[in-house]
Amino acid sequence: MSALLTVEDLRVSFPTRTGVVEAVRGVSFTLGRERLGIVGESGSGKSQTGRAIMGLTPPHAQVTAKRLAFDGIDLLSAPPKLRRDLRGKRIAMILQDPKYSLNPVMSIGKQIVETLWRHEKVGRAEARKRALDMLAAVQIRDPARVFDLYPHEVSGGMGQRAMIAMMLVAGPELLIADEPTSALDVTVQLEVLSILDRLVAERGMGLIFVSHDLRLVSSFCDRVLVMYAGRIVEEIAASDLANARHPYTQGLLNCMPVIGADRHPLPVLDRKPEWAL
Repeated sequence: MSALLTVEDLRVSFPTRTGVVEAVRGVSFTLGRERLGIVGESGSGKSQTGRAIMGLTPPHAQVTAKRLAFDGIDLLSAPPKLRRDLRGKRIAMILQDPKYSLNPVMSIGKQIVETLWRHEKVGRAEARKRALDMLAAVQIRDPARVFDLYPHEVSGGMGQRAMIAMMLVAGPELLIADEPTSALDVTVQLEVLSILDRLVAERGMGLIFVSHDLRLVSSFCDRVLVMYAGRIVEEIAASDLANARHPYTQGLLNCMPVIGADRHPLPVLDRKPEWAL
């Protein structure tokens, strides 16, 4: 079966006063209808990879690739209108923190309906019903009440669920989740992951799950890409992550606390210059 997404030699750089900053340097991978985790420290290029796929890189950035294709569509040569039509309808991205991603002066329901209207011609009543159904699908109790609330009137966990509902209401085939649980407490994290897992299974979507949490990714994803300094240093099955071979991945795993073990102080990652080459 052909890949849903093909990324070959993706590069993202930003010109600055002190020179060019290479945020993503030669990233290559394919994605089917599966859960792919991308892990690494802050600044490793995880989010910029997702934004380049979405076409959300700032205008001054330089994005190149030997191939960047979604379902046979060349994303780099696609006209702006086609990119806009794909974004939100066939490819969606859950951003990191709902406080900064939801419009503070629009009700949650109105924002979800606006997403639907951008891509489909539906009446007001049908749009409201689909938005309410989507809020219920992400396990929000009393969707009709939450529909009329504003982002500042809901908790972080509920705001994140509302954002997931907004991104999924148009039925995308590819979902990019950029650290969707980093701002949530542990119990809400598990609920959000359960929602994503169920929706991916039911809808047959491809999922790119961006995170810095190795333990979370190992239990949730099918495959894992480990990024360091803009490059992929290792690709491994999530179930086999504990047997990672690259010293950077081993170092990240070794830095995690172990319940019941006396590890004071915790090990510190011993970086090697050759990892960034």
